[in-house]
Amino acid sequence: MLHRDYPALDCSVAKALEVIGERWSLLIVRSVMHGNRRFGEMQESLGIARNVLSARLQRLVDEEILERRAYQENPPRYEYFLTQKGLDLWPALIALLNWGDRYSPDPEGPRRLIVHKECGGTVSERGICEACGRVLTARDAKQVPGPGAEVKPDALTTAV
Repeated sequence: MLHRDYPALDCSVAKALEVIGERWSLLIVRSVMHGNRRFGEMQESLGIARNVLSARLQRLVDEEILERRAYQENPPRYEYFLTQKGLDLWPALIALLNWGDRYSPDPEGPRRLIVHKECGGTVSERGICEACGRVLTARDAKQVPGPGAEVKPDALTTAV
């Protein structure tokens, strides 16, 4: 991670990476966007070590990207929800997904597609439904297996 004390580096990208630049952070945000709200669901879908997931979740809560809500008192259990700050990462995740599909393509096609819940249209690089033209938010879209999903299934694809 970057050091928080970088006065000579007046850069919004550096500041954003300080918050979400660690490898697991955006994958956790993506997992929550796709409905995995409980610790066990995230651990299973991502294949992440418990201690790493716990630390990253705490950091995302501290940074107000996720909100932690109790769903069970004894023993204490929590669910995680995206705050507005977390939901605002949607365009960045769509851009990274499309960038990865373009520059690290699977020969069989994308493993996942993001589609508009309402009409089923594919979401463009700019977060616009290619079928109806609506500008979408994370709440308007869902993930579905793409043509490459059957080739190399991973925990997240099979959890969907």
